[in-house]
Parts: sequence; structure tokens; C-alpha cells
Amino acid sequence: MGSDRKRDFANETLAARRRRAASVLEILRRTYPDARCELNWSTPLELAVAAILSAQCTDKRVNEVTPPLFKKYRTAADWAAVPLPVLETEIRSTGFFRNKAKNIHALTAILAEEYGGRLPDDFDTLTQLPGIGRKTANLLVATVFGKPGLVVDTHFIRLTGRLGFSDETDPVKIEFAMREIVPEKDWTAWSHAMVFHGRRCCFARKPECARCPISAHCRFYATPPKKKLQS
Repeated sequence: MGSDRKRDFANETLAARRRRAASVLEILRRTYPDARCELNWSTPLELAVAAILSAQCTDKRVNEVTPPLFKKYRTAADWAAVPLPVLETEIRSTGFFRNKAKNIHALTAILAEEYGGRLPDDFDTLTQLPGIGRKTANLLVATVFGKPGLVVDTHFIRLTGRLGFSDETDPVKIEFAMREIVPEKDWTAWSHAMVFHGRRCCFARKPECARCPISAHCRFYATPPKKKLQS
């Protein structure tokens, strides 16, 4: 463990970061073989709606709210037709419900009117739609359309910093930094691994470093205790 803690993260080359990232992903794949998107959905539209609802809300809460909604609203036209006050009431428990309802309304109206009720599978097109930023677009292309995607959520951001891969705080800058470190074919697997590990071990307030399977590759673990408390 001592030699692991002495790793020189500050002077690590890009090639070394790529090798370390590969080791991290290999370990996390073994640790979480079922890592996946934990939002429940059965159609691309359902995942888009669930992703909008998940902003500043847990997947668990979203999964509790969406089942009756998905039974009631099956098409983009269904979602677009529901009165906004009704939708606000139905999603209130997910937080920020007014803005979320507005985005769902706007998104589904455009899908119904311009895309035949279907989600486009192109990343750039998705990011132009209401309520769909880069994170959600990456989630959709990776989860629904089987294309590589780096889904930079709060867990991804936290772990990227703790592992010492990027000190950026802006999600877009982090995404592009990790594009240089993680091979494109592994982007989706990396994203799911970060979320699973962030939810099950590398917690925001009290990361459980003593049982962490990737502590040997982690800058946060290598720092002295006093600095850890400040992270």
C-alpha cells in the first residue's frame, strides 16, 4: 500500500493516465458486472422523460414516480397534450417540477410535430432539443442507440477529480478531458462504472476508501488524512 500511495499523480503522463484508467475500468467491471443505467424505461421516449426528471433527483425517486405516468402517457403526443398544471402536480416530488414539466412539454411537442414522435439518434440533434443537454444526449445515445457516450453526472465529476484524471469542474471540459484518456469503445462502460462506484463506495461525504477496489489507483486515497478531509 505504501508504494501505491507514493504514486506521482502530478507528473503523470497522458500515456500513464490511459494505462491507469484502463486498470480502473478493468477492476470496476469485475466489481460491478451489472453496471448499467438505473432509470427504469421501456422506450426511448420514456428514458428521455426519466432523464429530465432525474435532474437534482435520485433515480430511486424517479423510478417511483414514472410507472403510472408511463402507463398514462405512451406517446409524445400524449405527453404534449396533458395540461401543464396536471403534469406539474404529477411530477412534483422530483423537485424543480415546473421547469421539468415545461421541458417535457416542449420536448414532446417537437418530437410529435417534427420527428414522428420518435427520438432522433444523432447526438448533435438531441442536444438541440428542450431539456436535453450533453449529459442526457450521451445517456440516450449510449443506452438506447448503442453508441459510445460519456455521461458526466455528479458521480462522474466527483470520481474523476478524486482519481486525479481531471481537476476541471465544468462537465463539458471533463467530458473532453476523459475522451483523451478513455478509449471511445469504453466510454459507456466507464460512465456506468463511475455511477455504480459513486453510489456504492465512493460516497460524496464519506468515501469508504478502506474497502475500495481501486484505491491503489486513486489520488484522493494517496493524499494525507488532513487533505482528505478538505476534499
